[in-house]
Amino acid sequence: MSKNFSFKRSVRLQELLQEEISQILHHGLKDPRIGFATVTRLELTDNLKNAKIFVSIMGSEAEKKDTLEGLSSAKGFIRSQLGKNLYVKYVPELIFIEDHSAEHADKINKLLNEIHHGRGH
Repeated sequence: MSKNFSFKRSVRLQELLQEEISQILHHGLKDPRIGFATVTRLELTDNLKNAKIFVSIMGSEAEKKDTLEGLSSAKGFIRSQLGKNLYVKYVPELIFIEDHSAEHADKINKLLNEIHHGRGH
C-alpha cells in the first residue's frame, strides 16, 4: 500500500512541479537570455531528488543555447520559488534539457506532406 501511495505522490508532485515551473518561466524570470521556452514534460527520479525538465525552445540555435544557459543559471531562483509555492520538504535539483520532439514531429509532417503531394493529390 505504501508503495502505491508513494507512486501517486510522486506523480502528483511531478504534475505540480511542471505546472509551477511553467508559470515561473512565463511570468517570473527576468534573464534576457531566456527566450520563448515551454515545459513539455518533467521526469522526477524515484527518490524525488532530481527533476529533468524538458523544454521546447523557439528560435535559432544560438537563441536556444542562450535560453538553456539562462535556465541553468536561474535554477537557484526557480528552486526557491518552488519552495515558497509548494509545501514539500525537499525541492529537487533541476536539470533543463532541450526537447526536440516537436521539431522531430514537424519534420515528419513536412515529409509526409511532400510524399502526399508528390503523388498528384
